[in-house]
Amino acid sequence: MTDIKSKVQGYNASVEARDVKALIGKNKNIYESIVIISKRAKQLNVEIKRELGEKLEEFATSSDNIEEIHENKEQIEISKFYERLPNPSLIATEEFLSENIRHRYIDRGDNQGDKESGSIEL
Repeated sequence: MTDIKSKVQGYNASVEARDVKALIGKNKNIYESIVIISKRAKQLNVEIKRELGEKLEEFATSSDNIEEIHENKEQIEISKFYERLPNPSLIATEEFLSENIRHRYIDRGDNQGDKESGSIEL
């Protein structure tokens, strides 16, 4: 997986109104588009949490004294960067609109690949 910094380069972190017709896209179904975007947003959220955890783990120290608080400037800067990132749903919407999300249907075997009954896998 790539670093989140390169993925969100140029994305606007603030919410903006979207044209519903643009969200329909190739699917011709707004509900399907929303499911695709939401599943991608969940993936991004997990990826961001994992990446942040790995970076902050480098600074983790074990201390027996609860009152001992140790500030680390690098740790604070990393945390601030992740706080300023766009919301995962905004990133997923941008990816969907720029057609950077691939999805497929999983055949569960009960309906012989019926498009309506399959679930979307990202």
